[in-house]
Amino acid sequence: MDILSKLKHYAQTQPQSIAMKTDTQTITYQELDMASDSLSVFLEKRCGKNKYPIAVYGHKSPFMLIAMVACVKSGRGYCPIDISVPNNRTQMILKQLDSPIILATENLNCDFKEIISLNQMKKIIETTEPISITENWVKGEDVFYIIFTSGSTGQPKGVEITVNCLNNFLHWSLGLGTAPQEKSKKVFLNQAPFSFDLSVMDIYTSLAAGGTLWSLTKTVQSDYKLLLTSLKESKIAIWVSTPSFVDICLTDKSFNSDLMPNLELFLFCGETLTNATAEKLQQRFPCAKIMNTYGPTESTVAMTEILITPEVNARENPLPVGMPKKGTTIEIRKPDGSLANEGEKGEIVIIGDTVSCGYYKQAEISQKVFFTPNHNQNQIRGYHTGDKGYLKNGNLYYCGRIDLQIKLHGYRIEIEDIENNISKIADVANAIVIPNVKNGAVKSLTAFIVYKKTIEDSFLISQKIKEELREFLPEYMIPKKIVFLDSMPLTDNAKANRQVLGGLSS
Repeated sequence: MDILSKLKHYAQTQPQSIAMKTDTQTITYQELDMASDSLSVFLEKRCGKNKYPIAVYGHKSPFMLIAMVACVKSGRGYCPIDISVPNNRTQMILKQLDSPIILATENLNCDFKEIISLNQMKKIIETTEPISITENWVKGEDVFYIIFTSGSTGQPKGVEITVNCLNNFLHWSLGLGTAPQEKSKKVFLNQAPFSFDLSVMDIYTSLAAGGTLWSLTKTVQSDYKLLLTSLKESKIAIWVSTPSFVDICLTDKSFNSDLMPNLELFLFCGETLTNATAEKLQQRFPCAKIMNTYGPTESTVAMTEILITPEVNARENPLPVGMPKKGTTIEIRKPDGSLANEGEKGEIVIIGDTVSCGYYKQAEISQKVFFTPNHNQNQIRGYHTGDKGYLKNGNLYYCGRIDLQIKLHGYRIEIEDIENNISKIADVANAIVIPNVKNGAVKSLTAFIVYKKTIEDSFLISQKIKEELREFLPEYMIPKKIVFLDSMPLTDNAKANRQVLGGLSS
């Protein structure tokens, strides 16, 4: 599997097939290939020997896809940043990247890097001959993309995914639920923004299958009527999303096989799939398969799979996340590092051919969680996930986090990231954030804050704090509820008593 070769192949064998479609734009495989070739020629001339990754800023447009492909064709990895990322956080990411330029398909305020705007990109593509220089393409252990995730220090950290990691992942993802040939030219749903690693599952699996990526923009997803209309028109066969998104769709009774008669496979990742959600889908889409998967960003989206049949759903509660793909081994480790017995909980450790090569420019943090096994062959790496789970009959069961990291609506969040940013706000003396859990899944966040000044109107102060947080954190990381305390409850060793606060938040 070589995704760039696949794209070139489809540009020649099915040039007019739609590679990507949004509510307002479409692009064919031929257009994607030629435009990315032209832009890659420009990048090679503009960047020269500088092979640092390039930031691609925007929101689910064909030009964002063109820019991403152009980067890797020029021999440089890319870093996608969605418009939903607050400007201050975007600046943090851009400061970590060494790229001399940014490819921006939307307006971006940034004064310390050269920005190639959408209009400039269009002009470059129109005036540059599309030459395909395959020897320039990223290959092997070159970085294909970097996706930034939440960091406990308040600074996001960039996960580097190599060409080998992505190609190994695609070799597996093409066979999820249905045979690779059965996915050929099918329509794939893209729900997640390109800066969220779940999007890799739909973008590149779709392109590897010669399919059409049906991308739901922010405008469509924020208007339920538009969303249902788009889904009805889509002819989507492969549904890729978090369980939370499908739960939203399930609130409308019209979300069923009559609305989407072509739908044959649900692929879920990013958070816990509940029995109740699986049962509703089985009732409304009786002919569609449901695949549950698991994996952190550091292992290239996902690396386990299980088909959730009605029998499995009736027998298992909670649902397993499945068995590891070929080329991957899962170990459950006790706190002392020894292997756990079957059914015994411990840390999930992944060893496999899709494990990241580390965090960009953060060697010290990388060394704490990534490792090279003694039996290393073919550049296999290991990763300590910090996730808690157990193995039973070969299946992995996910049981949450060992540390202060959570999953909310599919997004991985370091609780300390939020706490550190709240603590930066003037007049905040102390802040602790507690996840609110229901049916084994995090549903919202509550912030407990000790304020330095007398509070006359807690609602106004809460709104003020949330507004300030929006300058640094994406919306999904903003606590839904803020509770003000005179003092923080402490444990015997003088740490914030999260157990007591958890009782107050429920």
